[in-house]
Amino acid sequence: MTETITNAIAVRDTGPGALVAQHRGDIELVMPSHLQKRVGAWIRTTQGLLRRDDKLMKAAQNDVGQFMSVLLDAARLGLEPGTEQYYLVPRWNKQKRCTEVTGVRGYQGEIELMYRAGAVSSVIVEVVYDNDRFEYRPGRDERPLHEIDWDAEDRGELRLVYAYAVMKDGATSKVVVLNKGHIAKARAKSDSAGKDWSPWNTDTEAMWLKTGAHRLTKWVPTSAEYIREQLRAHADVAAEQQAPAQIAPLPQPINTSNDEDEAIDAEFVDEEA
Repeated sequence: MTETITNAIAVRDTGPGALVAQHRGDIELVMPSHLQKRVGAWIRTTQGLLRRDDKLMKAAQNDVGQFMSVLLDAARLGLEPGTEQYYLVPRWNKQKRCTEVTGVRGYQGEIELMYRAGAVSSVIVEVVYDNDRFEYRPGRDERPLHEIDWDAEDRGELRLVYAYAVMKDGATSKVVVLNKGHIAKARAKSDSAGKDWSPWNTDTEAMWLKTGAHRLTKWVPTSAEYIREQLRAHADVAAEQQAPAQIAPLPQPINTSNDEDEAIDAEFVDEEA
């Protein structure tokens, strides 16, 4: 049934919409296994985005190869295109002298990848406005203190963004704190930041959150490979501990302490995006 509906939509579409349906197998092939059952809905959502956004459709038509490359990147990451997980943005290409579709990973996408790696129990990414109370001293505070007056009609202008993760063993990752200067440097690296349709202008707070979340990925695992590495490490340890009975060493006291269980020192991150 899903296949029939997808094909029917593809027939009504021309160009990029039909191409997405034609490459269903390629999209499904690169998707994480837990999303492959939803590939039909993923394709229909993408086709719907094209029908609703004329600028996006035009950019996709200008270079369908670039458009499919962006979609395959979103599929490989297991993120939903056209959402705050993964923006689809028309971008002006000076060499081609036309707009083309580019992919921009959103803050929800960054957070999703951290959770998917399996090492964190929670991820906190928040913006701080001028009228908020914010305190954080590296070396003294494990986590920031952020108080918001929810009754205030105006919290002021964006001031800071911070991000940290609580690991599954209870440890706190390094705390990332970025000010307006850091955000300005990250924004300057975006070719489309000066355009009206850029998420830097249409969803400014989300881009601050995205920049903070992206910086946190330097300190927190974001790949399923992390899980595989942990499993291999445990398997190697178990193999080393299994020795022939005739040469087995005398039992030793089990040391249950683990240095990695200690909280990681938090620090203010002052570096370019």
